[in-house]
Amino acid sequence: MTDPAAGRKNRIFLTGFMGSGKSTVGPILANTIGYDYIDVDLTIEKKVGKTVNEIFRDLGQEYFRSLEQALIIQLCAKRHLVISLGGGTIVDPVSFRRVISSGILVYLKADPEQLLRRLRWKSDRPVLADFSGDRLSEDELRSRVQDLYLKREPIYSKANITVLTDERKVGPTVDQIVRQLSACIE
Repeated sequence: MTDPAAGRKNRIFLTGFMGSGKSTVGPILANTIGYDYIDVDLTIEKKVGKTVNEIFRDLGQEYFRSLEQALIIQLCAKRHLVISLGGGTIVDPVSFRRVISSGILVYLKADPEQLLRRLRWKSDRPVLADFSGDRLSEDELRSRVQDLYLKREPIYSKANITVLTDERKVGPTVDQIVRQLSACIE
């Protein structure tokens, strides 16, 4: 009889709020464990020839989520991957089910105040801008991050592994993930 976890260990999905460190930790984790690395948002941007912001603005969130779902289906057929998901990927129930059933989901958790410090000057994420595309004020950004965090946290917390990234350097974060992955897949 085959172990269902055996196939899942071939795909490590990183989830968490924007600014939690997925795109920073992902390539280092992949290199550490000898896997290839894929960033879902960057892959979609290359395919469409537009940034995520432009896709949301010009084609809509629904279109972006359909591209995301299609890419996740493709990635779930491959082996030995570390995949950085977008902050909202697993909010979609279809994507969540596919990810959790075909890989190990690692939640990079950061406190909302830490996220605010990391995101304060960013403008490359759709949820950091108003409807006209302008950057949010400090108060608007705080409110947006807190609201989204409260909505997404219950979904993120369903991950197989949770690692805190507040005030933590990348190396120790990757080491902790590797240790927890070893325990999770043995």
